[in-house]
Amino acid sequence: MGEKQAISSAQEYVKAPLLYKGKVRELYDLGEHYLIAVTDRISAFDWVLSPAVPYKGDVLNSLSKFWFEQTAAIQPNHVVHADIERIADVITDADVMKDRFMVTKKAERIDIECVVRGYITGGGWRQYQATGEVNGHKLPAGLRKNERFPEPIFTPAAKNDVGHDEDISIERMKELIGAELTLQLQEKSIRLYEFARALCEERGIILADTKFEFGLIDGEIILIDEIFTPDSSRFWDKSKYELDIEIDGMDKEPVRTYLSSTDWDKNSEPAPLPAAVVVETSRRYRDIYKRLTSN
Repeated sequence: MGEKQAISSAQEYVKAPLLYKGKVRELYDLGEHYLIAVTDRISAFDWVLSPAVPYKGDVLNSLSKFWFEQTAAIQPNHVVHADIERIADVITDADVMKDRFMVTKKAERIDIECVVRGYITGGGWRQYQATGEVNGHKLPAGLRKNERFPEPIFTPAAKNDVGHDEDISIERMKELIGAELTLQLQEKSIRLYEFARALCEERGIILADTKFEFGLIDGEIILIDEIFTPDSSRFWDKSKYELDIEIDGMDKEPVRTYLSSTDWDKNSEPAPLPAAVVVETSRRYRDIYKRLTSN
């Protein structure tokens, strides 16, 4: 990845209708296909922060592209191509956009976030402490924070484009989208997780948990959005793995740590991030990319 400026929006670089603007991604209409542009915006605690983090969009897009290629044989996905020359007519600056976009098929999104957990940590740990369960999974007593499950568990959430997604049980998922589709998504999600966990372990990284989105094209289940990025997955350096502690994640942890150390109330516009926090966060995104792809 060469030197590139951080961008907070791709709109000035894409000559196509903007259909949707998320916290990080922007969706443009190319007619037969979508163009997904990945910006350098960073969010935490449901706020988009400033300034943008250099290389973040490149890393998220390039990692997703890497993983879509790795997993294509076991699960079809929405990628058509990521060739900047093939969309030269809609891109105003190829140098800015070349590593931060994908052209994708138009799938009908299934409004379920498919979460797979290999370790009990984060929100799953908090649920377990309170109820002894995670999304309806009754778990053995006495589990320790960050402990690895004997087998990965599937803990879905109902998509919510405003605010937090809602953790749900598998039974509730069946009520929302049907039993057959639920079981298919559960099987596909766990299979993808196990594939990636093995590759990560070869590179000295633990894939603690991850989330997927799927869509439908002519009745076929298609993997969409992003996969196995620092924004969709919890990565740990194997050398830092311990039970009963808060493991420093290989993602935007410097941002969360900084914000938690301030008196920000999380209900008002946050102040700009210090330069040192931005630099360290950018370094972490590039580091996980290099370690996973060996590039």
